[in-house]
Amino acid sequence: MAASSVPAASSAPAAPGTAVRVVSFGCRLNALEGDGIARAATAEGLERTLVFNTCAVTGEAVRQARQAIRRARREDPDLRVIVTGCAAQTDPQAFARMDEVDLVLGNADKTLPAAWATTRAALDFGIGAEQKVRVQDISAVRAATPHLADRFEGHTRAFVEVQNGCDHRCTFCIIPFGRGPSRSVPMGAVVDQVRRLVANGHREVVLTGVDLTAYGADLPGAPTLGRLVRSVLTGVPDLPRLRLSSIDAVEADDELMRALAEEERLMPHLHLSLQAGDDLILKRMKRRHSRAQALDFISALRRARPDVVLGADIIAGFPTETEEQARATRAFLDEAGLAFVHVFPFSARPGTAAARMPQLPAGVVAERARRLRETAADLLRRHLASEVGRRRQVLVEAGGRGHTEHFTPVRLAWPAERGSLAALRIAGHDGARLIAA
Repeated sequence: MAASSVPAASSAPAAPGTAVRVVSFGCRLNALEGDGIARAATAEGLERTLVFNTCAVTGEAVRQARQAIRRARREDPDLRVIVTGCAAQTDPQAFARMDEVDLVLGNADKTLPAAWATTRAALDFGIGAEQKVRVQDISAVRAATPHLADRFEGHTRAFVEVQNGCDHRCTFCIIPFGRGPSRSVPMGAVVDQVRRLVANGHREVVLTGVDLTAYGADLPGAPTLGRLVRSVLTGVPDLPRLRLSSIDAVEADDELMRALAEEERLMPHLHLSLQAGDDLILKRMKRRHSRAQALDFISALRRARPDVVLGADIIAGFPTETEEQARATRAFLDEAGLAFVHVFPFSARPGTAAARMPQLPAGVVAERARRLRETAADLLRRHLASEVGRRRQVLVEAGGRGHTEHFTPVRLAWPAERGSLAALRIAGHDGARLIAA
């Protein structure tokens, strides 16, 4: 779950006036790829087409996608409906059986113009029920095919895909089966894209991937994420803010730690893929760190960058988890001093090892998720209170909102130019966001 997936949907066309609309569920990488899908499908001439870019992290994300597909067809029976993304990759037949779906496209092809040209031809000439699935074996994919946009219309922050796939097999996670093996984008291509994004007005760029800290292991010379960060900051001196998406503590390289300590333009906010705070549960998850190692890594981050603010993904109600182990995870969040915690009630994904373990009752999972969210809310309030009275550089977004260097949300007191960086004093907070003076 290193890509910080959440069962939420975003919907936007790739460009004004496009005939293709994409609804993306889940992680930031999926949202980024949704932009590429819309651009590629539009360029190949598809019309009146709605693409659902699905997420497979939780059963709830899959349920939401199926519900949205049925609703869309009811509202407009003449739409062409295409389903892609991780849920389509891992269980294509389930979507192909839906009468509302015209075609199911695999994850490896979804941003490729050639795949959309073939898709348009198939839909124009008609396809039988047995031809609805166009999903290849993603485990055989070895090359990264990122969506390299020069501009993100309507967004102040730009995302750059530098890595895809995952070589690990956490027992709860279906994503390796939806994304395939880890593969990286060459450093030169990343630097060139960031340079174009900055030239087109973006003041902040986020490097993203499924397993971001695995970056470079498949490239010649095996460059690390830390080396990539240095290359971007050196190669694009006009970039004010560089940010990283979710990282794995056991893969963070020494150069990345030095960059965090030395590069002010690398933002002091990291989201960690932690998942639990009890050693036995971590072992059953097949995570590669212990509770102590996670705390040691967090201490090392704070030594390198004392003002760093941290978030994490945490799973509630993992199979076999006892009440004592659940308390250990809540205590771990407090000991780690996290500010932003994303809580996921455990969702058994068919085909994973955790789905075959003894499951907890749904009510127990829900209650543990509730308690974790209470702890998370307390930690967020503590962080927000610590920011009151400070001056922060806020990247201004639409609707009088923005985010600080630490990715803390801010409500602005007066209008400011979207996309600008404003030095603001923090006057207070409302429990969810800061309030600028």
